[in-house]
Amino acid sequence: MFVVLTRRGRTKKRRARTSRGRKAGKVLPGQVGALRRQLVGLLGWSDAHLSFDDVLRDWPEGLRGVKPEGAAPRGRGTAHTAWQLVEHMRIAQWDILEFSQNAKHVSPEFPSGYWPKTEAPPDASAWEASLTAFRADLKAMEELVSDPETDLFARIPHGEGQTILREALLVADHNAYHLGQLVMLRRLLGTWSE
Repeated sequence: MFVVLTRRGRTKKRRARTSRGRKAGKVLPGQVGALRRQLVGLLGWSDAHLSFDDVLRDWPEGLRGVKPEGAAPRGRGTAHTAWQLVEHMRIAQWDILEFSQNAKHVSPEFPSGYWPKTEAPPDASAWEASLTAFRADLKAMEELVSDPETDLFARIPHGEGQTILREALLVADHNAYHLGQLVMLRRLLGTWSE
């Protein structure tokens, strides 16, 4: 909507139109399909980022709970281990997915409930279980976004204005941020080869 001044000095509200004469803001079915495909690509990092599996493949077991020198900026925050970052990504993604689908979901306490209690995984199977759960929840979010029955733009009834589109973008953004941290951590640990 925008306001125009008429010849007689009155204001009038008009809807913006695109170059093809459609009302601005109206999304056509073909555009929704394209948006769904773009979101799935963004969630899986197929266009602009390394994938979760590319970064975590063959992470040395003995370095999953290590904080190398220089991992945290001076005076700003704390460094995290690979285990802490992977578990944090898994928990946050699971929470967003559950919130998106389940009105009865209760989020963990913030921020402590979004981080593991230990710097290192208890054992190799905990590491593998975290990776497996992360992948499964990412696939579930991709399926939710891909489902033609999912209205990407409708407010989530039990939310505070959130939409599935917003939640999918939140997952992609959050994961990309921490994936970058994992790449930097691997470089500092000397286990990254491009």
